[in-house]
Amino acid sequence: MAHLAARANVSPDSGFPVTLHPHFNPKIKDHVPPEPPHKERTPAPDRGLFANPDKKSLLSIPGIKVVPLTESIGTVLENVQLSALTPQQLDELALLVNERGVVFFRSQDLTTEGQVKLFEHYGELDRHPSQKDTRHHVIRGSTIDHREILAYTPWPSGDFHADTSFEINPPSYSMLRMEEHPPVGGDTAWVSSYGLYDTLSDAMKYAHFTGLRALNVNPGFVTGFAELKKYEGDKILDFLNYHIHSADDHYVRFKWEVGSVALWDNRAVVHRVIPGSYETPRRGIRTTVFGEKPYFDPKSEGRLERQKRLKAEKENGDKANGVNGTNGNGVSH
Repeated sequence: MAHLAARANVSPDSGFPVTLHPHFNPKIKDHVPPEPPHKERTPAPDRGLFANPDKKSLLSIPGIKVVPLTESIGTVLENVQLSALTPQQLDELALLVNERGVVFFRSQDLTTEGQVKLFEHYGELDRHPSQKDTRHHVIRGSTIDHREILAYTPWPSGDFHADTSFEINPPSYSMLRMEEHPPVGGDTAWVSSYGLYDTLSDAMKYAHFTGLRALNVNPGFVTGFAELKKYEGDKILDFLNYHIHSADDHYVRFKWEVGSVALWDNRAVVHRVIPGSYETPRRGIRTTVFGEKPYFDPKSEGRLERQKRLKAEKENGDKANGVNGTNGNGVSH
């Protein structure tokens, strides 16, 4: 970010940058948004709710290969063209994205128009505040040292985030299709917010996050908590930043190629582009759709809690039905 206005704030005494609070930076303090904030929407029901739980239509595609990349997050679907999917298969893909956080494809024949048309199946297209086209947003790479920028501004740049999470209706689904990309560098990483929640201690879950089942916070945009004093909030943000960056067991990193596509659940993952020193252009087309306003459901449960509950219910059901864990020949299975 060579254009960063804060770079001009250099102390005449020391010659080093002075980090200005945003309220004292006139470019930020006097900023007038180009358009008013979005009003709350009530989006149509999530397309994953219409899917066959077994995903029979999607998984019956000839030659399809499902490749999980980690236990927690990330799946590659091989031998699938998104442009050829039926509405039912698109619904089942949404369910798979709900379950795996992010799903990847390679060698896709989608055009920008085709991507926009496909994504309209998932809802009303969102518009990023900085994008000129109302239907899609151009995503480029990053070759700057984000750590160096922190000498000039207290706001993190290029860190983990969920797309436009500052909106009243953040996107439910995001898709990025790569049109240009360097041979090395420019990878994107995703972290499961379900996994981030699950790996908190019980006391931390309920004392600080009132039982949120997906950890709905990201260092890219969140600067504090309305209910907490600044010192308290800063300490929690420091911990959450560590928690996200150390979540190797809930992390996946994707190496892009031209024609690669990623489709993710923006409500359940955070992501970031990995900065590098590459010189080859990196250009992708992103589409998003409006989701529902985030809320807390006290009756919900964490992903790990659900897995344990379903396992216990199955075991209890097997016992009630006289199933003892062996087949008809008395051999364990």
